[in-house]
Amino acid sequence: MTETNLDTLPRRALLVPPHGKLLAILALATGGFSIGTGEFSMMGLLPAVAGDLRTSVPVAGWLISAYAAGVVLGAPLIAVLFATVSRRTMLIAMMGCYAAGNVASGLSHQFGAVLLFRFLSGLPHGAFFGIGALVAASMVDRSERTRAVGRMMLGLTSATIVGAPLAAWCGRYIDWHVAYHAVGLIALLSMGLLAVALPPIPADAGASPLTELGAFRRPQVWLALATSAVGFGGLFAVYSYISPALIARTHMAPVLAPLVLAVLGLGMAFGNTAGAWLVDRAPRRAVIGLLLWDIVVSLLFIPALPHVWAITSDAFLIGAGVALAPALQTRLMDVAGDAQSLAASLNHSAFNIANGLGAALGGAAIAAGYGWSSPGWVGALLAAGGLVVFLVALALERAPASDCRSQA
Repeated sequence: MTETNLDTLPRRALLVPPHGKLLAILALATGGFSIGTGEFSMMGLLPAVAGDLRTSVPVAGWLISAYAAGVVLGAPLIAVLFATVSRRTMLIAMMGCYAAGNVASGLSHQFGAVLLFRFLSGLPHGAFFGIGALVAASMVDRSERTRAVGRMMLGLTSATIVGAPLAAWCGRYIDWHVAYHAVGLIALLSMGLLAVALPPIPADAGASPLTELGAFRRPQVWLALATSAVGFGGLFAVYSYISPALIARTHMAPVLAPLVLAVLGLGMAFGNTAGAWLVDRAPRRAVIGLLLWDIVVSLLFIPALPHVWAITSDAFLIGAGVALAPALQTRLMDVAGDAQSLAASLNHSAFNIANGLGAALGGAAIAAGYGWSSPGWVGALLAAGGLVVFLVALALERAPASDCRSQA
């Protein structure tokens, strides 16, 4: 859902795919579509999964948090431990692991087993997008890199518009297990396409685990991650429970709920493009403005929920809040120095901390009896927390004697 800050990437000879750039980008985008569908489908599947596993919707929300925990752990771990491995090999292996985790999720019928396999499925997520963005950028001249990465990320964006709503429909009218089998099959397709479309791609010269770990010595890296982890939690507090909330409060026919998720996905597609435009002009102001935006649209969820058209409109606005992603991605890359591979992966770790945090706190509010609109309050508070963290980062950056001065 994010774009890599291409200006910080090292200069290198252009990568020449054996069957052309289009097939190579398609292979990467197919992997992104599989991962995006696997990640976001659980939001729409929660009612079906909860019923089948004989648990409540808030408890089933921990399946979202388990996946997010896998991303958080896997992204930096893979980026550091396999810093010297061929990028083509890594991309193919991560798609294989993703296929296995999702097929295993679809074969499971006990809550504990599904929880475990959702966690394992999340492990390759962040590193795939981090490495995939660098590979896409290496195929074209510097002036065209943003468009190349954008095409690769279309797979993830398409998943929020098509893949996740279709999975929700499948869970309602066929079987939620089938949705995860389908995700696994798409991952296998991507695995084959990557093997055909990409040439051998060695890791960057000088890459090493110690170089990548250097990012963790920078306080501004931690503050950028905290801004993303807390601030983005607001979006996921609402997104995670919008499908059951629609059915419970608006009395919407379950067949129509996936359409609202598709509208939210359209908002994400718009926000990702708008966010990149805003960052080009005023990166710091963009972060502040977008966190304020998230506070407002989360609060609007509360009065809008009982009304179908109002909540559908607010769903688009909530999705547009993902415009924050390019701004925070740029911020993280700018302060990460020479640890670019780790930085690209850490962005997805932070994003999925937000995913897990939002789902857990939103579910806790519902379970505590505050009602289906309570994720709106949780979302607003998390966005406000992210804003506070970012303002602290800016204050430390501007302090004359600060050790946290940006490395940009």
